[in-house]
Amino acid sequence: MRVLTDLRLRDFRCFESLEISLGPGRTFIMGANAQGKTSILEAVCLLLRLQSPRTSTTADAIRFERPRFSLDAHYSGTHLLLHYSHEERELLLDSKPQARTDDYLDVARVAWFANTDLELVRGSGSGRRRYLDFLGMQCVPGYRKSLRAYERALRSRNALLKDNRPRREIDAFDPPLVEAGEFLFEARGQLCKALAPIARTACMEISGGADALEISYRPGAPRPLAAALADSREEEMRLRQTTVGPHRDDLRMAINNLEAAGFASEGQQRGIALSLKLAQAWHIESVQNRAPILLLDDIFGELDPARRNRLLASLPQQSQTIITTTFLDWADRQPSDAVLQLADGRLEPA
Repeated sequence: MRVLTDLRLRDFRCFESLEISLGPGRTFIMGANAQGKTSILEAVCLLLRLQSPRTSTTADAIRFERPRFSLDAHYSGTHLLLHYSHEERELLLDSKPQARTDDYLDVARVAWFANTDLELVRGSGSGRRRYLDFLGMQCVPGYRKSLRAYERALRSRNALLKDNRPRREIDAFDPPLVEAGEFLFEARGQLCKALAPIARTACMEISGGADALEISYRPGAPRPLAAALADSREEEMRLRQTTVGPHRDDLRMAINNLEAAGFASEGQQRGIALSLKLAQAWHIESVQNRAPILLLDDIFGELDPARRNRLLASLPQQSQTIITTTFLDWADRQPSDAVLQLADGRLEPA
């Protein structure tokens, strides 16, 4: 079992300094609101995946009036260190600087659960695309490279369209856009195909057999993408932006044969969001043959005790799991569970 055994935060969010020792299995971090529980989970995700689940601007995590933050930990015997400032990012593996991110990102896998996951059901398609991208970058070789290439080509193409530049300049970005876009179409389609039965099973378990979930992929253009781009020229010149492609992808979700966003109750929507995240975790374990670290950020407040414990029972049992919560009297505890109390910047055994 791969385990994060320790974690150190320096000038990260509200913490000047914090050190945490972690064991395998489940660790519950209890504390009142606004104590920094979410920031601890964010630190784990940012250190291991170089992505914050809370913000697209990593500099937001630097403690007020400090020049940079530092995060480091040992994971399965490997020492990871991240220094981040407004000017630069430094990555080290076992004290060796990493010019490229591939080896660094290959160390660990992560699945993140939060209250904001409800936006996967009722929010815009951008959140659902981020859900697929976070999974794709951990499971599909070449996904991160293709995503970055697509984003670069899209930004350049849209800038030229906005400035009403000559068509030949715009068309120069079609080949890289198409190449990366076709890769993303295929990868996201296969991910959705693999996730669908896992999410359906998870939803049935969480709901006690009451809710049947169906998910399917909605590509943002007919294929082939090159033909769709050609057919959309008049519209994109009118709107001054690229109107077809993976940046318009989405997931369709139905609960008991009804559109989830419009017909699911809030409790059902929360069950769907949790099912999608459970499917993500199980898929990572299946494809990578290693369980991801599970980070559950105070997601139990809207669930009754039975659903809370069914959710815990549905998690991959080989995963190291870190859970934040305001109280714990509802949980079916295990002898191996660790419970830590966070208050006034200190984390101590409860």
